[in-house]
Amino acid sequence: MKHFMTGLVAAAAITAGGAQAEQSIVIGHALSPQSHYGLGADAFIEKLSELSGGEFTGEQAPAGQLGGERDMIEGLQIGSLDVVITSTGPLGNFVPEVYVLDLPFLFRDYDHARNVLDGDIGKELLAKIDQNNLVGLAWSENGFRHVTNSQRPVRTPEDLDGLKLRTMENKVHMEAFSDLGAAPTPMAFPELFTALQQGVVDGQENPITVISASKFWEVQKYVSLTGHVYSPVAILASPILLDSLSDEQRGWFDEAAKASAAATRAEVNRLEDEGVALLRENGMEVITDIDKAPFAELAEPAYAIYTDEYGTEMVDRIKAVE
Repeated sequence: MKHFMTGLVAAAAITAGGAQAEQSIVIGHALSPQSHYGLGADAFIEKLSELSGGEFTGEQAPAGQLGGERDMIEGLQIGSLDVVITSTGPLGNFVPEVYVLDLPFLFRDYDHARNVLDGDIGKELLAKIDQNNLVGLAWSENGFRHVTNSQRPVRTPEDLDGLKLRTMENKVHMEAFSDLGAAPTPMAFPELFTALQQGVVDGQENPITVISASKFWEVQKYVSLTGHVYSPVAILASPILLDSLSDEQRGWFDEAAKASAAATRAEVNRLEDEGVALLRENGMEVITDIDKAPFAELAEPAYAIYTDEYGTEMVDRIKAVE
């Protein structure tokens, strides 16, 4: 297997004066290089190299090669990784304030979610990340999450009863699915495909982007377009890396993260348009006739995990964004 560098390292080329000619960063993520994460990582590297005039280059460590998302976030804190593109699922373990983004049926549509994350609320949450030995560079995207399983179509909450569903290592998601009658089973994403294949779990929940990139049609029969949670993505960096940069260099990383988010969102848009057809072409039964109101009502107690600690102000502000 190709050896991936960890931590910010000097390239082999050294100038005559002893200065580093270029520095290469590693961007870790959980999906394939061809996924929306992979496209985002490529866009990050391309923009960073462009802005720095080649002073910084980079490479991906995709498909969980450096561990699950929680492992990679911990790697940022100790400086063994430079940049991570991660779902917010495990991030709440480090920055509990971001649990608000995982509340079920909170976001109305993509425009609403993107306006929240690109506005003052998104900036405030990035600042919270910065207070927890991490650096939040930008908000990117997975999309709205849907349920897949190998057992039966899911049209009502009753259809979830007893299904063993893999969830992210996120207590809001776990509480919501428990309230809906499923048996939530948290596990790191790199373990998921094999767990589905071996019947350790019956199903899982992810956006169309992840379902298609992971070819879950090979191990799942049914996909129900529940859209129960909007799933943002955080582009994070190591504070050890960022603290070593000049203000100009730090600006390059910020701009690279924006380019990454834009490329990822564009791919999410494409897959939202084309992905359902792709799932059908590969044999999945797609269930679209779903009344979301009963799901939302049963999942509402999960809000208390956030509001009991932080009140309802942030939830109300998010709902009020146009």
